[in-house]
Amino acid sequence: MGMYLHLLLLQYYFVSSFVCNAIAFVEEPFGGRSDGYCGRILRAQTHGTRRDGHHEFRLRVEGDPDTYRPGSTYRVVLLATSPAYFRGFTLIALKEGREGTTDDDYTGQFQIIDEDETQFMTNCPPAVTESTPRRRTRIQVLWTAPPSGTGCVILKASIVQKRVIYFQDEGSLTVQLCEKEGEATQAPAIECCACGTAKYRLTFYGNWSEKVHPKDYPRRANHWSALIGASHSRSYVLWEYGGYASEGVRQVAEFGSPIKMEEEIRQKGDEVLTVIKTKAQWPAWQPFNLRAAPSAEFSVDRTRHLMSFLTMLGPSPDWNVGLSGEDLCTKECGWVQRLETDLIPWDAGTDSGVTYESPNKPTVPQEKIRPLTSLDHLQSPFYDPEGGAITPVARVVVERIARKGEQCNVVPDTIDDIVADIGQEEKETDDTPETCIYSGWSPWSACSSSTCEKGRRMRQRMLKAQLDLSVPCPHTQDFQPCMGPGCSREEPSTCMMSEWISWSACSVSCGMGMRSRERYVKQYPEDGSLCQLNTEETEKCVVNDECYTIPCMLSPWSEWSECSVTCGRGIRTRQRMLKSDPAECTEELEQTEKCMLPECPVDCMVSEWTEWSECNKTCGKGHTIRTRMIKVEPQFGGSYCPETIQRKKCKLRKCRRKPIKEEEVPGCRMQPWSSWTECTKPCGGGIQERFRVAKKRTKSKGCKDRKEIRACNAREC
Repeated sequence: MGMYLHLLLLQYYFVSSFVCNAIAFVEEPFGGRSDGYCGRILRAQTHGTRRDGHHEFRLRVEGDPDTYRPGSTYRVVLLATSPAYFRGFTLIALKEGREGTTDDDYTGQFQIIDEDETQFMTNCPPAVTESTPRRRTRIQVLWTAPPSGTGCVILKASIVQKRVIYFQDEGSLTVQLCEKEGEATQAPAIECCACGTAKYRLTFYGNWSEKVHPKDYPRRANHWSALIGASHSRSYVLWEYGGYASEGVRQVAEFGSPIKMEEEIRQKGDEVLTVIKTKAQWPAWQPFNLRAAPSAEFSVDRTRHLMSFLTMLGPSPDWNVGLSGEDLCTKECGWVQRLETDLIPWDAGTDSGVTYESPNKPTVPQEKIRPLTSLDHLQSPFYDPEGGAITPVARVVVERIARKGEQCNVVPDTIDDIVADIGQEEKETDDTPETCIYSGWSPWSACSSSTCEKGRRMRQRMLKAQLDLSVPCPHTQDFQPCMGPGCSREEPSTCMMSEWISWSACSVSCGMGMRSRERYVKQYPEDGSLCQLNTEETEKCVVNDECYTIPCMLSPWSEWSECSVTCGRGIRTRQRMLKSDPAECTEELEQTEKCMLPECPVDCMVSEWTEWSECNKTCGKGHTIRTRMIKVEPQFGGSYCPETIQRKKCKLRKCRRKPIKEEEVPGCRMQPWSSWTECTKPCGGGIQERFRVAKKRTKSKGCKDRKEIRACNAREC
């Protein structure tokens, strides 16, 4: 284009009084490569006035990590220690040992959080700078780490404060992050290659308590909402960072209601295999020896191998925890054996509150889902001026408890996984050496005889590992005599069952209760008959024998009922059951508390109309008015007030061409007009009056007291 621009060291931040002190150079023409331009920025930053900025300015990555996980996103903060401040800045991320002279020297990807504060530098897209020149003490951006194999990364910042440039090759304005060993990211699998199905148990352990998170902790109403989620295909996304919350997610996030979310999940049809649900937890934190952690079981298969869920921590504006699109299919075509993850809260982007009990303040327009951080707001219960990581509020454990159907995990991840696989299969009484690791037996084949003559059937297993080559491993095929359908009298023997799944938690938190376990049918009889073996067992269980010495045994409190009103103040109740002799227990079995819903709308109420006033003229055309008063102002979205003043025309006898003035009536003398009276209403339409009294009256009809009226304060209240 032939157009050249003069560029300061950092764009836009010097006011006019500082222009003569800025470092300037000639920019590349528009349309040219950005690498030379960025390189000159870096060279310019190493010249000019410099000072040690160790004690005034600091570049931080939230949580102060020494390493990064490829593809993960981090919050990067540039801070000034009071009373210091800065006007301008530049922030870049370079591969270690690079000078920034080529595009390939830059790595990772910055993301703007607040466009009023930060922007990408013109003609040098990898760099971030300020949007407007003004005093500031903190800016923040997001940075996504590069893919695996990039190596160490150097985050660098330069700062301008008045005429002084701070730039650190090392120290508080430079942060080095190296790739975390063993965290190499794998390209997401296009299609899961595992076989059969797997059954999992999800257990949710809440860690949100006054002891762990003491700031502004809500003592009375703290709880976890009902957990809702699903096992699903890749084409369905319940929620994700950077996405927008659906109506179902919004209702979970703001109200703790899973109804709409479950409706959305079930509408996905074949994209969902299992809906995952647990009950709400009141209060949020409970000792595990008193009440079992909420859990739910779900299944996955080759096409629906992802798991997502969410639950609200309440009260809160729209804060949740959960997992999004967790893949339970391994690259070795198997199923994950155990997953354990700490959870931090995230913001659904639908409410702008900053504290647990902030009033409702819808976010318009809706924002994207993002993780909460310790630097979001001074009033946030998670705020930390140092920008440290938020202490997890919950932990979720996902354990594989059963597998069904033929599996094809040829190379298990670990020996523990192999042993777990064996534990799920039938345990055969054979002489297999411990050094030979096999898969489970396949189902029996069809009998070779279709009549009642004797035949035989076969099953197979696979040798997975031979831990000692000097010890031979026995056969991988097994044969058994059989007869055609309907001939065998040993029907139960052809009904293959899985191992029993572990016992459930006891049904009571104290005393004697019940627990259960289950198994499933792996293979039905060849003749199509039903299996006669039990698939479920129950037994008694005792939790804390000392409970028997307590004369008053009570069940846990039920959940609170719905509020007795739909708006305004009401009451709600909860109950518990007595499990011991009523004569020995005086504990209350029902509790009542007040509840508050949004105020009920109050409509405007007005009085009846007054009588029409006298005409404001004594002859000819005039007008008359009437008014009414506002008795109740509208509140909380009630209907608005109607008009409070009306006027209409009035017509009297025609006026004489030359009307006789009061002063001209023989023998009639009038006093001056009085002042206008105060308006009858401060707003909404009132009236004023004034009077004129005859000093000396005569018998003439024209000599009498006068009154005038006019409207006033007609503006709306």
